Amino acid sequence: MSAGPSGALERLRRWEDAGGTWRAVPAPGGLTLVLCRCDGGEEVDRLTSADDDLLAYVGGRRTSEDDAGA
Repeated sequence: MSAGPSGALERLRRWEDAGGTWRAVPAPGGLTLVLCRCDGGEEVDRLTSADDDLLAYVGGRRTSEDDAGA
């Protein structure tokens, strides 16, 4: 039985579902996502994780605006 998405991925999905955007920045040993408001891109928080589920979900995208299929 699958445990479902990781905590980091679940947090990112909730952010996206609420209309927020993100952009990736380099981080040692993982990934840092800058979480931004939907109405102008102001930084609100950062999410740093090396979680495999999150890394797979983001893939090679640099921002939430990039095509997930690319």
